[in-house]
Amino acid sequence: MLDMKRIKENPEAVKAGLRAKEVDCDGVVDRILELDAQRRELILSTETKKAEQNRVSKEIPKLKRAGEDVNPIFKEMAELKAEIAANDKALDAVEAEYRTCMLSLPNLPDPDLAPGGKENNEPLRYYGEPHKFDFEPKHHVDLCLNLGLIDYERGAKLAGSGFWIYKGMGARLEWALLNYFMDTHIADGYEFILPPHMLEYQCGETAGQFPKFADEVYKIANPTDDRIHYMLPTAEAALASVYRDEILAESDLPKKFFSYTPCFRREAGSHRADERGMVRGHQFNKVEMFQYTKPEDSDGAFDELVAKAENLVKGLGFHFRTVKLAAGDCSASMARTYDIEIQIPSMNGYKEVSSVSNARDYQARRGNIRFRREATGKTEFVHTLNGSGLATSRIFPAMVEQNQRADGSVVVPEVLRKYLGGIEVIEAK
Repeated sequence: MLDMKRIKENPEAVKAGLRAKEVDCDGVVDRILELDAQRRELILSTETKKAEQNRVSKEIPKLKRAGEDVNPIFKEMAELKAEIAANDKALDAVEAEYRTCMLSLPNLPDPDLAPGGKENNEPLRYYGEPHKFDFEPKHHVDLCLNLGLIDYERGAKLAGSGFWIYKGMGARLEWALLNYFMDTHIADGYEFILPPHMLEYQCGETAGQFPKFADEVYKIANPTDDRIHYMLPTAEAALASVYRDEILAESDLPKKFFSYTPCFRREAGSHRADERGMVRGHQFNKVEMFQYTKPEDSDGAFDELVAKAENLVKGLGFHFRTVKLAAGDCSASMARTYDIEIQIPSMNGYKEVSSVSNARDYQARRGNIRFRREATGKTEFVHTLNGSGLATSRIFPAMVEQNQRADGSVVVPEVLRKYLGGIEVIEAK
């Protein structure tokens, strides 16, 4: 949620920032200003009427003792009471619309981001060299089938298109990736969190996914009450709400978490021919990094998360690039995002395996998450940041494609071998 003070002080700058994100919210910003003025007017009117009501109420006993007729005053008080009730009803309606409009506004992009969409994304740096083969390389689907790593057909039989089954060495290789990620984060001092996979609506609202993207998640009907639950699309949705409606001590910050969860999304299982297999599905595994920081520390935290994601990919031996996203390619909740992109040879280009983002105070305002300054005793909103560390659904295909040999076997990255009992090469049985 944006700072209302910022909107009031410079609405045109807010509109320009949102247009840089390719979102036309001029009318919403104008409506928010109108609603804020109505809200303040109604509050002032109600307070004035209540003050008059209290004043007259104190006068009635005196008038009675003096023998004066108080019936006209009672009539006046009844009218005043009705006006206050009407004001309260109008205020409820104004505040409901005001909240809806505020929740609909995306985060403002950082001023150094290029405006526009992904065509304006900026590659910042490259690591390593693109993989080259002296034979005709196979697609990861064929490799996984030939090596018995993945069962796509039976995965679709169990759950439909966009699902698969890891089996045998494929399941062990997937688990080795997750263990490598988790061991690295533990060594870096991050706290391991295993959150619920089913969340309440407020979690999505705090993270900034709802109400705009409420139709992109798997919702769950509750037969015992009317609460809305959904399967988490990313652990960020849970971690962003851990301290919702709480005030942290300044000494508590930063909070550094990571979580492993399966992620559930209602996107199509295959958008293009080159995305067949496990590159895009309804369920995938991911380790998510998350930080709560003081405002002045969030830039440093962002750099830390980017470096951590890069180092995980380096450890696997992949060529990759780090890309600074343009304003319009950042998600609605985020002020800035860097993507770590690797090459999947069969896809003839780079694919994102980690997005590291800084939400600034946007999520904290939606979730009312604050900390108290030791020097002043005043409360401020924290900053929240998140980053994939990492998702496996693109790492796995890149790994088998880049590490394949002419005979169809796949070399296991060195960092994963200790999780597989020392196995160095996966060969067809």
